[in-house]
Amino acid sequence: MTSEIKIKLHELGIDLNKPAMPAGNYVPVLVIKDMVYVSGQLPLVNGNIQLTGQVGASVTIEEAKEQARLCAIAILRQVASVSDDLENVERVVKLGGFVVSTSDFTEQPKVIDAASEIMVKIFGDSGKHTRFAVGVSALPLGAVVEIDAVFQLKT
Repeated sequence: MTSEIKIKLHELGIDLNKPAMPAGNYVPVLVIKDMVYVSGQLPLVNGNIQLTGQVGASVTIEEAKEQARLCAIAILRQVASVSDDLENVERVVKLGGFVVSTSDFTEQPKVIDAASEIMVKIFGDSGKHTRFAVGVSALPLGAVVEIDAVFQLKT
């Protein structure tokens, strides 16, 4: 029997293939009791960053939103690796979004909304979460967006 989550993932074109390996000396995902902590995820495509620059200068809000969507998928891959392919997720607790942007750009929340929308589409009301979205001057590998997350598992 196909689960509702698998159907939603398929409808959104999301594949939970192998999660990315860490780019440094840390773990990408950590489970403590019923909580899952996901390290910042980058918008990698085949292991590479496809877009660099600053939102408000060389990168549009729409382009940055696609980068946030890729980060959300990377988060889901990490969570899937410790939660029976997302079947044991109770709720999304928090997303933290970092957006490389010019000093006068103030619409970081619009960029990170793309990741938040994916969580709600997949998990419904359980996908609604707390969040922050901030502008930064640079991110690892020249990425435009990086997002970390906290999830709660079913007990």
